[in-house]
Amino acid sequence: MSNLAFLFPGQGSQFAGMGRTLAEAHVEARQVFEEADDALGFRLSTLCFEGPDEDLKRTENTQPALLTVSVAAFRVLAAKGVLPEYVAGHSLGEYSALVASGALAFRDAVQLVRKRGRFMQEAVPSGVGAMAALLKLAVGKLDGILVEAAQGEVVSAANFNSPDQVVIAGHAGAVARAMELAKAAGAKRAVPLAVSAPFHCALMKPAQERMGHELDAVQFVDLQIPLVNNWRAVETRTAAEAREGLFEQIPNPVRWTETIRYLAARGISRFVEVGPGAVLTGLLRNINPNLAGIKFGEAADEEKLHAIPPEPREGLL
Repeated sequence: MSNLAFLFPGQGSQFAGMGRTLAEAHVEARQVFEEADDALGFRLSTLCFEGPDEDLKRTENTQPALLTVSVAAFRVLAAKGVLPEYVAGHSLGEYSALVASGALAFRDAVQLVRKRGRFMQEAVPSGVGAMAALLKLAVGKLDGILVEAAQGEVVSAANFNSPDQVVIAGHAGAVARAMELAKAAGAKRAVPLAVSAPFHCALMKPAQERMGHELDAVQFVDLQIPLVNNWRAVETRTAAEAREGLFEQIPNPVRWTETIRYLAARGISRFVEVGPGAVLTGLLRNINPNLAGIKFGEAADEEKLHAIPPEPREGLL
C-alpha cells in the first residue's frame, strides 16, 4: 500500500494481557499463538495473556512474546487487506518485520528470539552492565561525553530513538559517569533504564557469536516487502542482507531516527505500529512532525483502521 509502513516494537513494550483480545476476536491471531506454543514447547500464549509480569520480563520470554503478539496483529491486518509498502522493526522488532516481509518463517523466528534473549542475558553477569536514556542532549555533545566517561570501560550509544532521545549502554560505572556528564552538559534528564542486560553495545559480542550459528542454521528468503534495517538504516531486499542485519544489530546501535527519516524521504507518510504498546508511534512526531501514526495491537484498535483503505495482496500470510 503506497505511503504506508508497518513498524514493529522491541523490548520494553510488553505487558501482561497483550494480544488476548486479538486472539479472542480473530482466528488468524489465535493460530499464531498456537504455533508459538507448539514451536517453543510451553504455553507462551498464557504468559502473554495472563503474566505474571516477573516471568514476562525475563528477556528469554519477553522476546518471543513480543514477536508473537506482533505477528498475530500483522496476520489480522493482512487478512483485512491492509499491507504496507515498507516494514521496519526496533531491535527485536526487526524479526517481526522480517516475518511480515516473508523473509523468515514465524516458527523459526520465535525459536530464534527465544535463544537471542537467553544469549543476551548470559553475555553479561547481573549488575555488570547498565543502560540509560539521555533526553534533549545538545547535538555534538554525545561523543565527547562517552569518551570521557569510558575510563577503560565500555559505554556507547545503543539506540538513536529520536533527536531528543539517545539510549546508552555499557559497564554500569561508565554509564553512571556518562549520565552525570550529560546532565552537566545540559541534558534535560538522564534516566537509568530497568533492563536485565546492556543491549546494543560491545558487551553483547559473546551473544552475537552464539547467535551467528543459529542464524546460519535457519532458512531466509528474499523479501516480498522491503525492510529498512537497524544496523545501517538502509533498505534490505535479499535473504543474505536480512541475515547479516540480524547478526550485526546485536552489538551495534539501533538507528531508529535514521530509519524513519529514510522512510519519509521515500514518500512514506503513514505508519502503523503493529504489536503491543505505542512507543514507536510516540517517537514519530518527535522525528518528523509531518508524520502520522496509529497503533494496532488489540481488538479495540480496529476502529482506527477506517483511515487506511484495504488493498489485498496475496502470498504474505
